[in-house]
Order: sequence, then structure tokens, then C-alpha cells
Amino acid sequence: MAPAHKKMMNMTDKNQTLVTDQLAQYYACCAQSYERVYQIPERQPELAQLNEKVGEILRGHKVLEIACGTGYWTGTIGTSAASVLATDINQEMLDVASVRVPADGKVEFSLANAFDLPDAIGSFTACFAGFWWSHVKREDQERFLAQLRAKLGRDVLLVLIDNSYVEGSSTSIARTDAEGNTYQIRRIPDGTRYEVLKNFPSDSTLRKKIGSSVREIRILRLEYYWLLSCRLK
Repeated sequence: MAPAHKKMMNMTDKNQTLVTDQLAQYYACCAQSYERVYQIPERQPELAQLNEKVGEILRGHKVLEIACGTGYWTGTIGTSAASVLATDINQEMLDVASVRVPADGKVEFSLANAFDLPDAIGSFTACFAGFWWSHVKREDQERFLAQLRAKLGRDVLLVLIDNSYVEGSSTSIARTDAEGNTYQIRRIPDGTRYEVLKNFPSDSTLRKKIGSSVREIRILRLEYYWLLSCRLK
């Protein structure tokens, strides 16, 4: 009989795999229309601020990008970083991103699951994840960080950006599960509905959740977005 903790880990893995598969299907279906989220008029000033800040923080770094999507942030990072390996679980997203971002030799794209990065992913001085943390279940966040530490090593700079919840602007929360994860109902252009995991952590929740895995935590909280930088322990 398998030990209880082994069974629990297997169940956690299966639950996260299910969520990841659902997210992958959703984003694959909306790959061509996804960048509408970056065209909301009232959010342009903050997006401009984040683009400048991300480029500044990652200047000169060898960057691994997690869940690069359509390459919106890949382009920003590529203007100042020494190199970028942009990864995503969806080939549909990578196809869009590779067209969007000029092939100048500094940026490469690779198909990869953020929860199961290849052992030989490469050597990096920084890791960036834009709008990915909100899709990681609260109970799986420490495991995700542990994988980054195992694959990338200690002292690697980690930069996260994500959404703040703004009533009347953000998609409404449809439900909250027993672990405190929140979910939205989203529709793709053909009308199909998807339940999408989307968490909106406070600064204190972020610090508490990642404090044992990272150091030098810095958080910039804006109205629509937040940015966090730290170093893996």
C-alpha cells in the first residue's frame, strides 16, 4: 500500500495536471485573439510603466520565460536582455509569438510545460512569468517554486507580473474552492465557455506564500497589475 503522503502528492499532481490541461485548451483556442487583453484603453499607462520596468529589471540577463503566450512580454524582454528562451505549453501560442517577435538571434522559443521543465533546460540568470502565477493553484505554488530552484539553481532572479482584481473591470469571480482558489468563466470568440483558475493575491499573501522559497522580495502594486521581483533561495 502506498504511503498516505505519496497518495496525496499523486492526487495533487493529477489536480494540477487537470487545471493545466484546461488552461492549455483555453489558451490554444484563443491564441489569435488573446492580445485584446493588452488593448484595454484605461490600462495603457500601467502597461507602459510595466514594460519599462520589466525591461529595466531584466537588462543584461539570460532569461527563461515561463508561459510566454503570444510573445507580448518576450518582445519587451528581448530589447534589453542578453538572451531569452521563451517557453509555452501551447504550440498555437508559440506560432503567434515567433511571428510577433523578430528573429534576431537573442530570442528562442521552445515547447515546455511550466510544471515539468526539461532537466537540461539551460543556464539562466533570471526567470520571468507574465500572468502565470494567477493560474497556479495556491496549494501548488511552493512546489512550482521548488521546481524552478531545482532546474535553475539558487540566486536566480525571479520576476512575476499579474493582474489585480478591479471591480467593474476584471471578469467576475464565479466561484472559490476549498483551498481559496478563485475561478472565472470566460468565453472565446466562438462562444464556448471555459472555467479558468485565476487568483488575485494581496501583497501580504504573496510574501507569506513565497517567503520560504525566495529572498529580497520587492512588490510594485498598481491599480490593474502588480510586479514582484525576488531571488530563489
